[in-house]
Amino acid sequence: MTVARAIERALPGRQLIYFGDLARTPYGNKSADAILEYSVQNTQFLIDHGATVVVVACNSASSVAPEYLRQRFSLPIIEVIRPAIELALAEPKTKRIGIIGTTATIRSGIYEQQLKQLAPDVEVYSQACPLLVPLVEEGWTRRQETKMIVRRYLQPLRQRAIDTLVLGCTHYPLLKHIIQPRIGRRVRIIDSSEAVAKTLASVALPDYSLAAPASGERNRFFVSDWTPAAAKTAQGIFGRPVELVKV
Repeated sequence: MTVARAIERALPGRQLIYFGDLARTPYGNKSADAILEYSVQNTQFLIDHGATVVVVACNSASSVAPEYLRQRFSLPIIEVIRPAIELALAEPKTKRIGIIGTTATIRSGIYEQQLKQLAPDVEVYSQACPLLVPLVEEGWTRRQETKMIVRRYLQPLRQRAIDTLVLGCTHYPLLKHIIQPRIGRRVRIIDSSEAVAKTLASVALPDYSLAAPASGERNRFFVSDWTPAAAKTAQGIFGRPVELVKV
């Protein structure tokens, strides 16, 4: 949803078709095979509902699925990892980068691999944070318990004196207000949702078939499960009531 909201802001004249796989989240503790299977199903669903460009708005899925999806489907597939990496390296002073993400994302090593390809001299330190997604899903974004857990996860990165922190999970922007003071005000935080929206906006008009929606056509939001907590989270992210259609 954080990626969807960022895309709404970046491309307000384009229709957004969103699918949130709430029934099977979190992906971060699933096997690569399971994530790949889910990603194929999710992509096919979006195509069946009219998508002409698909954004894999999940770091765990982006770490294992994009190349296979590009081979299987003929439409453009955008993932959230490369845009975040490019944004992190856009600042010349970036020398020590921290990555936080789900267990699946960190285990894949995808951030380290791509960062070293683009900037071999950059030092990269990773930290899996498996408890953060469930806390966000529960709406515990301002609880004292969450603050304590975030502090514990970030401590190894603070000791490494990082200058940049990549939020390697699209849930984590909802914890930015907790993360920033605990990692340090001087550390630049990279939000992958904002990075992918900027990338999509920069290439969308000339390269992709993203026609403006017909008059009165609205953005559509589908989910594989509906809960009051999900509806509350959606309203908080989008700043308005959002109809989540269970499919």
